[in-house]
Amino acid sequence: MAEKIILAYSGGLDTSVACKWLQEERGYDVHCLTIDLGNLSDLESAKKRGTEAGALSVDVIDAKEDFLNYFVFPAMQANALYQGQYPLATALGRPLIAKLLVDKARELNATSVAHGCTGKGNDQVRLDVAINTLAPDLNIVGTARENEMSRDAAIDYAKKHGISIKQTLESPYSTDENLWGRSVECGELEDPWEEPPSDVWLWTAEPEAAPDKPVIVEIGFKNGIPVSLDGEKMGTVELVQHLSNLGGQHGIGRVDMVEDRLVGIKSREVYEAPAATILITAHKSLEQLTLSRSQIRMKEQIAQEYADLIYNGLWYSGHHRDLAAYTQSSQRDVTGQVRVKLWKGVLTILGKQAEQSLYSKELATYGDDDQFDQKAAQGFIKLHGLSAQVQAHRQLLNNNDDPLYLASPEKTE
Repeated sequence: MAEKIILAYSGGLDTSVACKWLQEERGYDVHCLTIDLGNLSDLESAKKRGTEAGALSVDVIDAKEDFLNYFVFPAMQANALYQGQYPLATALGRPLIAKLLVDKARELNATSVAHGCTGKGNDQVRLDVAINTLAPDLNIVGTARENEMSRDAAIDYAKKHGISIKQTLESPYSTDENLWGRSVECGELEDPWEEPPSDVWLWTAEPEAAPDKPVIVEIGFKNGIPVSLDGEKMGTVELVQHLSNLGGQHGIGRVDMVEDRLVGIKSREVYEAPAATILITAHKSLEQLTLSRSQIRMKEQIAQEYADLIYNGLWYSGHHRDLAAYTQSSQRDVTGQVRVKLWKGVLTILGKQAEQSLYSKELATYGDDDQFDQKAAQGFIKLHGLSAQVQAHRQLLNNNDDPLYLASPEKTE
């Protein structure tokens, strides 16, 4: 009797080829698991391709709520952007996919799980590390890195076995999408000098062609989580989908970057993330009102560490728990509203207010109702600069050096 294997199945080229390959080359009974993170607009077509590829079953799990509540929003509260740009949509989905693969393997008494991630990418690392952490007894088969098919060969393999696919040799993009964003790679994008072709952008309008009239949206947050739009409370999925559609119509959320992959290579990636761009920008703006300077500085450090951890596939780790503990604690007063304007690819913060705002107009104003004691500034300035003054006169300027060259190791003639 053949061993059972659970294949993480998206319905795309790589996993459709993987399904057939696991049967023909490894002799497995393949059960496909399709996990809906907001990326499945045509479930029936995905199921059809799984059946065409010989799967014994194709199960679908709606995981959109869990994806947002347990993965996306914690990362958003941390303001996590990999290398300052990528909102980590694909990376955030992998630890949830890994958990659900393990759950299905236990349910069906499978000995193995499989995915179609390329051996040159990050997703293989994210999935394998998460699965090994949650279920070290399960065997993992990475079909794409083991069969080593090129994209052209994979397209030919699918056609040979009667599997309907979207990719063609003329348009060989590899894509991934979920509620938080969409990623595109391969094809003409592999030359970072070339402008992305217009057919790459499916979620976002060309800024020049976006509506001439801007749209203004008020986003309500409670403890750092978005809960309402224009005063109307919404469920998490509905809210994110609405902002994604609205932002996309106005050309918001395009990212074109060369990023450093975990496996050691640089890769040109194109992302569309309207909702993520809007929410992270608005959230950071609200934190300006509710967090102290020290908290903001610490949050900036955590944002980078959090983004690296997610990108590098270490979601299920003690380090993550510790980062999340500080992040969650910092959000206790991040409750309020942020008003944003979307216009031709530009996102502008128009206003913000918070229940527990640290902003005091009475202290900040230069008007007659100013309550700031300006006479106290002189003593503060003296103490604030004291240590720098002592060091400068004893170590840095004691040879009558020109202060112009203080920041330069050598003088230039």
